[in-house]
Amino acid sequence: METETQSINCEQWQSFLEDGYFIAKGLIDSTTLKSLQNRLDDIMMGKARVDYGRMLMQLDSETGDYSDAGEQSKGFKGATLNYRKIQDLEFDPMFLELMRHPLFESTCRQVYGNEADIAVFRAMFMNKPANRGTFLPWHQDRWTFLDRDPQLTIWCALDPATKENGCVQIVPASHRNGLINPSHPSGFLTDEQAAEYATAENIVYVELEPGDVVFLHNYLLHASDVNRSSQSRRAFSICYMDKASVDSREKPHDYPVIFGEGAL
Repeated sequence: METETQSINCEQWQSFLEDGYFIAKGLIDSTTLKSLQNRLDDIMMGKARVDYGRMLMQLDSETGDYSDAGEQSKGFKGATLNYRKIQDLEFDPMFLELMRHPLFESTCRQVYGNEADIAVFRAMFMNKPANRGTFLPWHQDRWTFLDRDPQLTIWCALDPATKENGCVQIVPASHRNGLINPSHPSGFLTDEQAAEYATAENIVYVELEPGDVVFLHNYLLHASDVNRSSQSRRAFSICYMDKASVDSREKPHDYPVIFGEGAL
């Protein structure tokens, strides 16, 4: 790794504050990239030596409609490359190593402070299989059961991410509007709000090469389309949070620390 990839620089931080994102090109080397791709394929095909009962797994929609995607629940759903989401990857050593990348920690420290213990809200594989995939509506990443909102998501491209295969779409600087639909438990916009805030002239398609990484403010409006190509669009996404956050649900989740005291 080159020295400049170890810490967030002033230009990147300014972009994060003003635009709500920045991109680190080629951050993941080709050897690591291939290992991650193979690991995910093995997990999807049931060939990996992992505790499947610990992983949240969701099959892709057959129609492309978000409401038709499979149930999000723990456990293996069958040998297929047509998974939409696999969560709880922080317990896999290969993905945990990537999650500890120095640039990831440096950015977390800039966002949450040097004294905070930084945990993972979720570490997940997001997939749009070739010639299918699920439309993800416009939303901000936040959850009403937390007493404070996570502020940083890091999205790692494992395949080319293009407009044709359903790359992430964003509205730059939209994080500065604050919460747009605070009553929604997961930050999704109404159709009327989406039409107002995500107009065609405001949308940027975040096209990436494999190994590129985009750092996103959680309030940044984003969405993604279905995959209209023969190229899959696989990605690994990590949402980092302040470990001091309180989960108000009846059975609160124990969010593991990545940077700080008691880290995995």
